[in-house]
Amino acid sequence: MEKPEQTATRTSLGARLFNVFATPSEVFEEVRQSPPCNANWVVPALIAVVVGWLATTLIFSQEAIRHQLTEMTEQAIEKQIARTKPSEQQAEQMRTASVKIAGLGQKIGAYAMAPIMAFASPFIWGSFLWLAGNKALRGQFTYMQAVEVVGLGNMVGVLDSIIKTLLIVSMGSLFASTSLVLMVKEYSPENPVHNLLAMVNIMTFWLLGVRSAGLARLSGASFLKSAAWVFGIWATYTGALFGFGMAMQAVFSRMSG
Repeated sequence: MEKPEQTATRTSLGARLFNVFATPSEVFEEVRQSPPCNANWVVPALIAVVVGWLATTLIFSQEAIRHQLTEMTEQAIEKQIARTKPSEQQAEQMRTASVKIAGLGQKIGAYAMAPIMAFASPFIWGSFLWLAGNKALRGQFTYMQAVEVVGLGNMVGVLDSIIKTLLIVSMGSLFASTSLVLMVKEYSPENPVHNLLAMVNIMTFWLLGVRSAGLARLSGASFLKSAAWVFGIWATYTGALFGFGMAMQAVFSRMSG
């Protein structure tokens, strides 16, 4: 006589949010065996938004960061002026207007990015996990289970946001993070080597590892096979974005030349 499948112990949402750091596989096993629970992705998303907004407020309150943003804006404006070659009066008008618009745009963009990323990532990465798990790894789980796994795993992203904010404030650099970019004395977003170093981020790898554990639990595949898909997906779209950025820099360099 076959033994019925052992069901996971139902824990509280708070326990799941904290346990995902230490025992993610157990948390995701509970997701696999439990009824749908939208709180698994909604609550982490709301936490991410609040933390993101608080982090943005703190970062923009730093004089060193505001100065850094102003310098970046002014450099971009001067490059634009060099390309278009307006009159001196027009150039000054461009400088004045662009600084005001850029400053406002930076703040709006920073505050808007938090909810966009918090609520979009569970569904985008949930699609990746669902496709990889059901089509490639022969698993049988629902799309919303994948969304819940990604949502809970995003608590690692919340921790990353907190750590990154503390590094930015303490180091006075907008580009500080838990990556190899810490080895760079003066980071330049136009330097491809610096951008590659920024991608080697221990918090990013932790997050991908947690998602791999979730895919393994949902699909029944091994962690290594699941990690190969998760890290492969990340490497593909990250490489595409990096290549696109390099192409745009090349285009603008030719235009300015």
